[in-house]
This record gives sequence, C-alpha cells and structure tokens, in this order.
Amino acid sequence: MTKVLVLHSVSLVRSALAALLRSEGSFEVTTSGWRTAVRQAESLRPDVTVVDFDCPGTTAVLADNGRPDGQVLAPPSPVLVLASTGAPGSLHRAFRAEARGYVDKDGSPGRLVRAVRKVAAGERFIDASLASAFMEADPVPLSPRELSVLARAAEGDSIAEIARTLHLASGTVRNYMAAATRKTGARNLIDAIRISRRAGWV
Repeated sequence: MTKVLVLHSVSLVRSALAALLRSEGSFEVTTSGWRTAVRQAESLRPDVTVVDFDCPGTTAVLADNGRPDGQVLAPPSPVLVLASTGAPGSLHRAFRAEARGYVDKDGSPGRLVRAVRKVAAGERFIDASLASAFMEADPVPLSPRELSVLARAAEGDSIAEIARTLHLASGTVRNYMAAATRKTGARNLIDAIRISRRAGWV
C-alpha cells in the first residue's frame, strides 16, 4: 500500500481527496490541516504528501521547523502539489520546496491518481497545462526564511510567537520582516503581506 498524506486547509476538500484516492484501492490515505501537518508527516512517514499550494498557510507549514533550508515536508516526504495556472507564484514556491509532482486542479481525478503513483515510484510528474505557467512566473524575491516569517505574520502570529516557532531571536524576526518589506517594495509589513499573497508567495 502506498501511504499518502493529504494536506488542505478545508476539511471537506481533504475528505473528498481522500475518498477519491481510497477508491483506487491501493492507497492508505491520512488527512490533516496545517496545525497537525508536521506531526502527521513525522509519524506517518508518507510515500507522498499531497498539498494544495493555493491554500493560505502552506508556506508556514513548509518552512517553520528551524532547519537552515526552511523545509519540513520535503524531503524526505516527496511532495505532490495541487496548483492552478492562474497562480504562478504558488508554482515557484512549490519548486523551491522541491516538490516532485505538479497536478492541475482543473484536470481530471485520474491525473491525480496517476501523479501519486509516479511520485511514489520516485518519478517526477507535471501537468502540461502548468508548464507554461512555470515559464510565466516571476522569480520569488524572498528567501525561504523570509517567506516563512512573512507567512507566520500573515497568520496573525506576533513577533514573539514567530521567534519561538522558528527558533529565532526576536531581533532576527524583525530583520527578516524588514527585508521582506524592502524586497517586495512595500510601504510596511501589512502591505508586504498583501503583495505576497496577491503574487501567490504566501
């Protein structure tokens, strides 16, 4: 059985994706929201983690464990991204998180099943419809750590909470916030969050 972890911010969507994969008969599927995602990934050790990168909070989950590279779920768990052509910024974030597969959310359910099987087998998968979006996407100007700090701030976390979660000093968090504000050309942190959300970076 292929172990699959499905991450999504909406419970109904998680359940629907899990039901689809279980109907194939060869997947052992576990679902999770963002709050328990890291714990589920550590305990389950899934063969594939399916993530919708258009969901708010994705960046924070993939970049909040304090490792130098800012990643949580990939590697060692291969990530399969659900994305759309209208959000090229999300594709860039997924690429930086070393995702192994990219499935167009407007595609058929069979594409998702095929993609899970390929990624579980160690192969790459990318829907042709997403290839042009990759080419059109502007590079993300923020580092993984700046993205993780900005994502936590976007979720409403205080500087102290961000520092504790990311194992950073409060002054370092402020420096990352200032850098993110400068690099996005924003007037302030709130504006930086708005710009980054519109671009699909957080």
